[in-house]
Amino acid sequence: MTTRIDAKFADLRKQGRSAFVTFVMAGDPDAKTSLDIVKALPKAGADIIEIGMPFTDPMADGPSIQAAGLRALKGGMTLRKTLEMVRGFRADDNGTPIVLMGYYNPIYIYGVDAFLADAKAAGVDGLIIVDLPPEEDTELCIPAMKAGLNFIRLATPTTDDKRLPAVLANTSGFVYYVSITGITGSAAADSKAVGEAVARIKRHTELPVCVGFGIRTPETARAIAESANGAVVGTAIVDAVRGSLDAEGRATPKTVTAVADLVSALAQGVRGARQAAE
Repeated sequence: MTTRIDAKFADLRKQGRSAFVTFVMAGDPDAKTSLDIVKALPKAGADIIEIGMPFTDPMADGPSIQAAGLRALKGGMTLRKTLEMVRGFRADDNGTPIVLMGYYNPIYIYGVDAFLADAKAAGVDGLIIVDLPPEEDTELCIPAMKAGLNFIRLATPTTDDKRLPAVLANTSGFVYYVSITGITGSAAADSKAVGEAVARIKRHTELPVCVGFGIRTPETARAIAESANGAVVGTAIVDAVRGSLDAEGRATPKTVTAVADLVSALAQGVRGARQAAE
């Protein structure tokens, strides 16, 4: 089965460029504004959209994304409403891949079979579940693959050649390489080290390799995109949301525009990598 993610990377290969992957938190700062932001992302240059599933204990997330999740939860966002948001996005966009990123607990509470059925029906294409290692593939990974969803695994600077085959075994869609050792937003990505790591991963798989964590500027996005198949930006986008809010943490008329303007600048950085690589 060819997913939207597979089709997107096939199209990007024909164009000779890397993907720009954006992350936003579902329900931040409120359900309506969040949907408006997601709808604006493709027009601003996003090729693939990751949507965070708000959770109370996000172990891999730095302060900015933690705060976004808490804003969303305070506003009443739930996993069911997150799927409704995806469905709302799909009403106008049937091509842009959507990946849900987060933690297993909300899915477990929802019920794995029910969640996978509802996610597929809503238009979700893939999952990144940070706290499920390969040893637990029967829990969600295998059922997700059977349901027609890509299960995207994280590789990190500490994933050595002995561990890497296990990480890649049931991964599909793309491999997400975490460029730093630490939480989101805690350091800047080193493009030279990232290039070496991407090359090593590609010796083990034919899947696209996208790089996230530590990418905040168009310049860094361009440098990463020269060696990777995609650059993922999350914290900078979430910070743009936060910076546009009023004193009470509510959306303003500037919120969607602030995000779209930043995404547009970052997308230009990623697209510029094609010329730099030629």
